[in-house]
Amino acid sequence: MKTFHAFEIKENLIEGLYKENITEPTAVQEAAIPVALQNLDCLATAATGSGKTLAYLLPVFERVDTNSKELNTLILAPTHELVVQINMVIKRLAKNSDTALRSTTIVGNVNIKRQLEALKAKPHIIVGTPGRVLELIQMKKLKSHQAKVIVIDEADKLLADSNIKTVQAIIKTTLRDRQLLAFSASLHPTTQERAIAMMKEPTVIDLSAEKPNLDIEHFCLVVERRKKIDTLRKLLHAVQPKKALVFINRNELIQEVTDKLNFHHIKAECIYGNASKVERKAALDAFRSGKSTVLIASDLLARGLDLPELSHVINLDLPAEVNEYIHRAGRTGRAGNKGTAISMVTENEINFLEGVERKFDIEFEVKELSRGQLIDREE
Repeated sequence: MKTFHAFEIKENLIEGLYKENITEPTAVQEAAIPVALQNLDCLATAATGSGKTLAYLLPVFERVDTNSKELNTLILAPTHELVVQINMVIKRLAKNSDTALRSTTIVGNVNIKRQLEALKAKPHIIVGTPGRVLELIQMKKLKSHQAKVIVIDEADKLLADSNIKTVQAIIKTTLRDRQLLAFSASLHPTTQERAIAMMKEPTVIDLSAEKPNLDIEHFCLVVERRKKIDTLRKLLHAVQPKKALVFINRNELIQEVTDKLNFHHIKAECIYGNASKVERKAALDAFRSGKSTVLIASDLLARGLDLPELSHVINLDLPAEVNEYIHRAGRTGRAGNKGTAISMVTENEINFLEGVERKFDIEFEVKELSRGQLIDREE
């Protein structure tokens, strides 16, 4: 059994991990940490929930000079929620390991004055969304040239067409000898090419082909599109999930479905694009604390979020790609717990599930709702 001692990192970091009951490195940590500790560039692909955040944070903590007042590491992430979550991990590790490391978050659509004040505290690590980070660099308030490490988290989103120019502009403001680390749950060949083009002889780690979690059951319900929302309500009443994450692709539907569920006394929260930072935080806090049992979101807004005790993943809409199905489903069935993934599909969408079955060697059990129960569908 491999332990974190094998990486020859500081004992206080290992003790800090133990306080979180983290005793063995995951596959991506085992592969990426030695590379990052050598100051080499790295591009790593591994499934959702595989421990990518600690794979880049542990080397940063090991090498940062906490006596310095210069920025050491700049971490880029695609959403407010993921930025906040990464910073929470940093704060916990700093506290548990008794490391005097300072960090702060930089995100758009919030008061920029507070962020400018936070930068005066000389953080060692900044976690931010690309748009606001670039804005502060251009205002000469964020000294990106000091950064020794740049991390691109959820690289498939940050290096996609919608974000690539902003990320490239940020990278151009950093020094050539800085280290660049990119992590993602999946990578399109074009995105991978873009990442490698930014790097210096990177080590490429691909663990995305790991087998799907055997602790997850995969069900499907064949439903007419116009009946999906009503079926979702009945399904939630039938399965009584401890906590369920519902995926909807269309942002304009997310709030509508949430309101309908709450009208029918199902405690639901949502995170959607136009919500304020305060609203989104309140929704996540309510879901994590158990005050609500259902969280509704799109792929982008739920990306990278750590949602403990998630018993069910429900696809009201199917994802665009087969690989994304496994990433969605993989949010449940963690830490030795059983999980259930349920997809609501029209007759025309069954082909998509058949593609998932072929690629990942899993089998969907076809179910139906009858008298308030989820049962096997009669052929």
